[in-house]
Amino acid sequence: MIRSEQSLIRLAISLGATEFGGPLSRDETQLVRRATDAPEPPLSQVVTARSAILAGGDPLGEAFCLLRDASTRRANGAVYTPRAIVAPMVDWTLEQRPTRVIDAGAGSGRFLAEVLRRSPSVDAVAVDTDPVATLMTRAMLATMNVANVRVAQGDYTSLHLLGISGRTAFIGNPPYVRHHQLPPEAKAWAQNAAASIGQRISGLAGLHAYFFLATAILARPYDVGCFVTSAEWLDVNYGAIMRSLVLGRLGGQSLHVIEPKALPFEGTQTTAVITTFKIGSQEQNIRLQDVESKHELKDLARSGRPVARARLQESSRWTGLLRSSAKAPEGFIQLGELCRVHRGAVTGANAIWVLRHQADLPPSVLYPAVTRARELFAAGTVLSDDGHLRLVVDIPSELDELDNTDREKVSRFIGSAKQAGADKGYIAAHRRTWWSVGLTAPAPILATYMARRPPAFVLNAAEARHINIAHGLYPRQDLDAHTLTRLAEALRNGAANAQGRIYAGGLIKFEPKEMERLMVPDIGTLMGHGPLTPTLDA
Repeated sequence: MIRSEQSLIRLAISLGATEFGGPLSRDETQLVRRATDAPEPPLSQVVTARSAILAGGDPLGEAFCLLRDASTRRANGAVYTPRAIVAPMVDWTLEQRPTRVIDAGAGSGRFLAEVLRRSPSVDAVAVDTDPVATLMTRAMLATMNVANVRVAQGDYTSLHLLGISGRTAFIGNPPYVRHHQLPPEAKAWAQNAAASIGQRISGLAGLHAYFFLATAILARPYDVGCFVTSAEWLDVNYGAIMRSLVLGRLGGQSLHVIEPKALPFEGTQTTAVITTFKIGSQEQNIRLQDVESKHELKDLARSGRPVARARLQESSRWTGLLRSSAKAPEGFIQLGELCRVHRGAVTGANAIWVLRHQADLPPSVLYPAVTRARELFAAGTVLSDDGHLRLVVDIPSELDELDNTDREKVSRFIGSAKQAGADKGYIAAHRRTWWSVGLTAPAPILATYMARRPPAFVLNAAEARHINIAHGLYPRQDLDAHTLTRLAEALRNGAANAQGRIYAGGLIKFEPKEMERLMVPDIGTLMGHGPLTPTLDA
């Protein structure tokens, strides 16, 4: 039992951490000095830890994850990679026959340990900012008694590498740290580094984007890399630099997305993507694969389907390309052939335009509306009553449409809204008339579009309006209640998360066009009374 980080460091010392991997950094030295106050671990503990390491385990890393709470580790990007992901990444890396391997964001040294178990003669460098992590890495590799290893406690983005005659491979799990947790000097480095290679980087980019950028600068032609990160950069705006580097300087080879329900990182519900690359490569195709379990990851070089590099260059969101939707299977059509999908109106200031009660406004400008996604999840299959919904104020652009009494009430409301600054917001300033929200007509089917679960598709029997927390499905032709009911059922059964954008924490978001690409049974099947066609991923 290891009950404190100090005891963990003391065990690392007993395993040889201070004698391995080159000189200790100042931070490591301070930790070692403080750890001498802790009692020496019992011999049985040292023997057990050594045996576990030699058997392929990581007892120090596992203890660390128990000692340091998950929220603190996530804030520092210390989310350790399970063996089921490490193994295929190392397979791919060693297949490239590197002379040197760099473990970027080494953590407890899992990647390098796996590399050196299989190829002990490879030169290796482990880098991590956390001195506890680098001491664990030193202990792990000292126990394995491998040579030619340097452990560097410091910032990967400031790493300097000596030139070698062979190929360098970069491998690891770059830390996911959000932009608002990064210091100004780190952001300044990113701006300057991006400019130095003709790129631009968003101020919203997180630390994992910096690791891609640093690797693009460190690497030389014919070097290779294999990184696992959160998959949100495939779709979001800040990920533009990562997509650009994969298509250009890094020479992307393949992308393998692991769905969030597979829990690719223990204790963290997020989608992961493994990216492989060869510097300078501009092959015509890049292989794309999505898997529902990390245990499905086998041969990263040959798994997945080839997608033209040009197709990726044309797209700013890559998740939708993971599965081809160019041709619908027999008996299916895309939802967009039946319905237009529209996001609800943006009020620009819900505190002003969304009310719990009627206040002193005429009913003619108050519309019961779905204003929270949970209202649709709670409704189940049918929203049959609007009595519990909030009211959205939607005033006509021309107040002359109102009678005198209603106009007086509405004018008072407009005046108070203006005093609150409602006319100054970006949304209001870009409306034809700032006080007119512009709700769309009731949609026969309402759908959520952002959650850690598939969308809810709810029949709108109450004819409620909706704002921008939901999408409305508007049939392109008249559909009776029976057909609409079956369409909503088919969507609930068959909506595929793979068509949505993937964000950190496993959040899945469907843009209207992405939802229109969902596959549904054809109109004949929907209008009939037989069983619906078996569910199908879009």
